[in-house]
Amino acid sequence: MAAANRPCKLWFDGGCRPNPGRMEHAVVTRGQTWFTPDAGEGDCNRAEWLALLAALALAARMGETDVILCGDSACVIDQIEGRTAPLSAHADCLAAYRNAIVPFSRVRLRHVGRAQNLAGIALERLRAGLPTPQPLAPAIQSGMSER
Repeated sequence: MAAANRPCKLWFDGGCRPNPGRMEHAVVTRGQTWFTPDAGEGDCNRAEWLALLAALALAARMGETDVILCGDSACVIDQIEGRTAPLSAHADCLAAYRNAIVPFSRVRLRHVGRAQNLAGIALERLRAGLPTPQPLAPAIQSGMSER
């Protein structure tokens, strides 16, 4: 259940190996990591979009209405905030983002450095076969997959 008058902060990160290749993403909030090890085939930017959409889906499922989304993808955040033109290859992701934010009263995006992105740290540790700093929760899907 959502905390009254307190925004929910979610960190998101996506990646793929090789690029393009099998995508994965993670979302961290409330001391837990949600990891999706197979989000289909795509490139690193689509993986970042899917991570952001998964963060919004998780926040909605948790009943949050005021969210702060923290990620290290300048490409995705700059497209959303209109600083760069949307990439045609990810127009569906931008449209999905715009639809996903409708039920929220407030959504803020924060670009954070890689070293501050808790979801990115979790992904790196998972790739290295190490435990994440936060307990793992069941995978969460963004509602989108590969194109």
